[in-house]
Amino acid sequence: MFKTPIILASQSPRRKTLLEWAEVPFTVMIAGTDESFPVSMDPEQVPIHIASAKAAAVQQQLVDTKGQATDTIIIAADTVVVLDGLIMNKPANRAEAMHMLQQLSGKKHRVITGVVLLLNEQTQSFSETTYVQFHALTEAQIAYYVDHYQPYDKAGGYAIQEWIGVIGIEAIEGDFYNVMGLPVSRVVRAINSFNQPIP
Repeated sequence: MFKTPIILASQSPRRKTLLEWAEVPFTVMIAGTDESFPVSMDPEQVPIHIASAKAAAVQQQLVDTKGQATDTIIIAADTVVVLDGLIMNKPANRAEAMHMLQQLSGKKHRVITGVVLLLNEQTQSFSETTYVQFHALTEAQIAYYVDHYQPYDKAGGYAIQEWIGVIGIEAIEGDFYNVMGLPVSRVVRAINSFNQPIP
């Protein structure tokens, strides 16, 4: 059990699932935020920048509702896929998803998740990087995946836990769950540093 209420500032079903698997009790609250970032920003900093905005927006929503900061841990995260130093965002359509997977085919890329935790005036932020190596993918495999799974809400145009990950990924270096959208073991350690669990 955790002593302090926890809010996940995300509607990502994958992040919700990972926290549930870790048996972390939480509620979901989101607030609209601007997810843009400076063009010159280092890719390592981009997901932290976006996650900070998400966490701050939810915290402000709590203040506006209750008139003061509340003793609540807010967890926000953002994940980017980086290939050859360039960030691959979520594909807007079939053509973009196909193009992204064609670029990732046979190559190693980075998946970086930025995490921000807020508790009143306290803040923790970090990023986790996992390296993912794809086998060479055929056009037929790419088309099948895009048409059947429609990965338009996923950075880089794929989800490692879906069919394309099962048949297409040659190797990963780092936290598998980070690629799903949350380095959950590190998040749990961060929660515990705020808030020791009750034995």
